[in-house]
Amino acid sequence: MPSSPFRRPGWLVALVALALVLPGLRAADVKFSTPETLSTEAKTLVQLLTEAHYNREAVHSSDYAQVIPDYMTALDGQHLFFLGSDKADFANRYGKNTYYNVAFAGNIDPAYEMFYVYQNRVQKRVGWILEQLKGPFDFAGNDTYTYDRTKAEWPANAAASDDLWQRALKSELIAEMMNKKTIDQAKKIVRERYERLLKNVGETEGSDLAERYLNCIAELYDPHSTYLSAQTYEEFSIQMKLQLVGIGAVLESKDDYCIVKELVPGGPADLDHRIKPTDRIVAVAQDGQAPVEIMGMRLNKIVAMIRGNKDTHVHLTIEPANAADPSARKEIIITRDVVKLESARASAAVFQVPGKDGKTVPLGVITLRAFYGQSGDDEGSGGENFLASTDIAKLIVKLKAANVQGVVLDLRHNGGGYLSEAVDVAGLFLHPGPVVQVRDNEGAVQVDDDNAPKVAYDGPLAVLVDRFSASASEIVTGALQDYGRAIIVGDSSTHGKGTVQTVLEMKNFPLLANSPAKTGAAKITIQKFYLPNGASTQLKGVLSDIVLPSADDYLPIGESDLPHALVWDQIPGVRFDGQALPAKMISQLRQDSLDRQTHLDEFAYLRKDVDWIKSRLDEKQISLNLDQRKQEQVRDDGFKKSMKATRTELEKADYAFQEFRLGPPRPPKVVTPKAPADAKADSGDDPADDDDDELSTDDDTYGKLDVSLRETFRILNDAIDLGSNKEYWARQHAPLTVAADRN
Repeated sequence: MPSSPFRRPGWLVALVALALVLPGLRAADVKFSTPETLSTEAKTLVQLLTEAHYNREAVHSSDYAQVIPDYMTALDGQHLFFLGSDKADFANRYGKNTYYNVAFAGNIDPAYEMFYVYQNRVQKRVGWILEQLKGPFDFAGNDTYTYDRTKAEWPANAAASDDLWQRALKSELIAEMMNKKTIDQAKKIVRERYERLLKNVGETEGSDLAERYLNCIAELYDPHSTYLSAQTYEEFSIQMKLQLVGIGAVLESKDDYCIVKELVPGGPADLDHRIKPTDRIVAVAQDGQAPVEIMGMRLNKIVAMIRGNKDTHVHLTIEPANAADPSARKEIIITRDVVKLESARASAAVFQVPGKDGKTVPLGVITLRAFYGQSGDDEGSGGENFLASTDIAKLIVKLKAANVQGVVLDLRHNGGGYLSEAVDVAGLFLHPGPVVQVRDNEGAVQVDDDNAPKVAYDGPLAVLVDRFSASASEIVTGALQDYGRAIIVGDSSTHGKGTVQTVLEMKNFPLLANSPAKTGAAKITIQKFYLPNGASTQLKGVLSDIVLPSADDYLPIGESDLPHALVWDQIPGVRFDGQALPAKMISQLRQDSLDRQTHLDEFAYLRKDVDWIKSRLDEKQISLNLDQRKQEQVRDDGFKKSMKATRTELEKADYAFQEFRLGPPRPPKVVTPKAPADAKADSGDDPADDDDDELSTDDDTYGKLDVSLRETFRILNDAIDLGSNKEYWARQHAPLTVAADRN
């Protein structure tokens, strides 16, 4: 290991020279201060959290000490720049009085003071990196690097930091060489990356730091509570209207990266299919321009780069969330457009599913991506008023006309929407009765009932879910499970977001009502959802009756993976005309499904895929031996090629289907431009998605191998057969059906 450059006599000279050639080095005498309005907002935020937040009684003044390490992570997400000694020093200086300083004095100076240390660490480290890049690198040996350091300790001292960075730098160079770059090209890319990081740090404003610091305070209470600065709140208001031209994705800054938090149904990214929630965007480019790496960049600047004129292209370099190799990247070119909510409306299809007697059984599926409510005056509505519940009611009519024997409600990747629509959608399958209980921060409980006099569909029903099924999806799924109205199939559980947030504008509070400056807002959690039986949907989500193999269960994408998530609990249940499906029936359906999972080729394919992803995700460290990494890449490419061939063969057995869509016919397919040949590298993505570049901006909802949907059809078919045997009945009518109309 070479001696530390921090001890070289020429270090000070090098740093001065660096300041002359690189932008973004803030002069030492530039200090931030807190405007009076912002100081008042800080005090108001704490008051709102301590008086109005649902979880206010669980957070005490002493807990505010956690804000200090949380804020360190907000600045240094991969725990690379700060030192362990910094953490101890900050805790001693700021941790003991954090609550009182903010709540009573509006003092957020630690946000600035800690940033000055961070900025100094970055400046010195970038100088060190640029010096290291001038020399040779040894990519042999047995060194490894832990690529995800979000939960790791900061290096204890400067020597430990140098050792860590030696490995980190090797890892970054290897990642570029794995993406078909020479060592000189890799060095150039890494150099420019850290020059830009230095520039981004130098452009940090005091308001950015204040927002991060106050966010750390809000997130003590739960992960969905945030402070929105005046600028962020303005951006938030625009996003809620969904009227700007872009890709239709909600982004967040986390651990120095830009993360795709969610996709807006009907937006270009949603219809393109290749970007997934929790993917990282690491670079952005415009047509004919070089990619700009965005590590450490302010979120509002990233959003501005991604937005643009309608029908223009934006080039995104993506690190897939489920990539088995952290060096995996792929370029995706998206055509900017307004969000086409018309394209996100519910759809349906009738599939001809083989029965046990060899005859086909017509089974329907309704796919719902969001619980929407749309006015014809809104952008992207096509001038038509439509609701999720009325659309599904129309599709049910079409399915019944096709004489379906059962229906699957597909809520995968449905992140929620309007609570009223969730209640109304559940009511399409239930007699009038309670659907959800909503408990507020004072303990008062409101019961939301379905009051529709008629049941739209009373036949056998299944609900297909995954770990991305959240909020309103969980309300519908849980209610149908409580009533014994549906068999729940899919990932082990839904997402687990069982809370309600409200946005409170700071200007509406007395101390800020007359402020001449723009003010921000606080988004805080005020309510919690409970099912009719009294169980919360928070944290645990809704557990599937029958679990299918899924890589989702091994990814950190659920509510339980978020820091400071609220706990699961129960309240008294309410009376409702229903009961859970008989355990004997669930057991039989589960066993039949497990039997198929042991012998059907499609499950061998699925398990092989899941096991491969899981094994790679379990490898927390990556090799810094270039030859070994290349061998691993050859192995992975061979695996994916084999899987793609298997998938192609399995697709030949897809069930025949007829699709039903609402609104105007789908537009002709418009294939998105392909990335340049030299940009195509090992995607590291699901082998089933290797042909992603061929996907169109059209919404191909059905017609490709979908193992989970196929098995859900089979499970529903089994349930229909069991329904003829009263041994499996819990009430005076067949399970998964509604009792005769009582009116």
